Amino acid sequence: MRYAFMSFSCPQLGLDEMLSLARSLGYDGIEPRTASRHAHGLELALDAAGRRAAAARAAEAGIDLCCIATSCVYANPETRKAMVDETLRYIDLAADVGAPCLRVFGGAIPAGVSREAAIEGVAGALAGVAGHADARGVRVCMETHDHWCDPADVAAVMTRVNHPAIRVNWDIMHPVRVAKATMAEAYRVLRPWIAHVHFHDGVTTEGKLRMVPIGQGDIDHRTAVRLLQGASWDGCLSGEWIGWEPHEVHLPRELATMRSYEA
Repeated sequence: MRYAFMSFSCPQLGLDEMLSLARSLGYDGIEPRTASRHAHGLELALDAAGRRAAAARAAEAGIDLCCIATSCVYANPETRKAMVDETLRYIDLAADVGAPCLRVFGGAIPAGVSREAAIEGVAGALAGVAGHADARGVRVCMETHDHWCDPADVAAVMTRVNHPAIRVNWDIMHPVRVAKATMAEAYRVLRPWIAHVHFHDGVTTEGKLRMVPIGQGDIDHRTAVRLLQGASWDGCLSGEWIGWEPHEVHLPRELATMRSYEA
């Protein structure tokens, strides 16, 4: 299995520092989060020379830029076109720096918009970027998140789009915590489209999520690893820890736990 971590773990680190950290800890990749004031510099404003340099530095370090994580959302009809246009620009950024995946969201469904209309709208938006993504060698991955935690809703979008460049980012927490699916159920529904995975653990107390070390929370990571191993899945599992412990504490520990589940 291949593992990465998002820049939320170390937002103050520049790209070279992130790459060095990943290599020193035994991670295979990193996932820069855009538009969040992180120091990695992989943003839409980065010029062509900067993009080439970033790709070269990652290759030299032997660390994958496994995914570019964006905030693009499509459920709101009023902002959908602008989000599609922004997604096209992010596809170019991902391709230019050598990232095979781009993370996007379905987004909150506005009041007055039915689930079926939202499915059609999100599917239409993703279909609108699929050709460009395919041409640039990037897979646009819709995350199981926000109003799209139910695997069946995400599968409905994927079925309508029906394009190899449009895939799923399976955040293994949200279908379990929010949609009350088992890990096996979520995997069974999403399996045909999973290209990227987010992992993290937590416990919910009085409706509020608190992050905890993997194995101490509500999320069955052991089963997730077993399912992906059984399918010989070759994507990247990326740890997403936002505003949590210092990276020196959680990055080595969480990787060691995930590696232990492989064994």
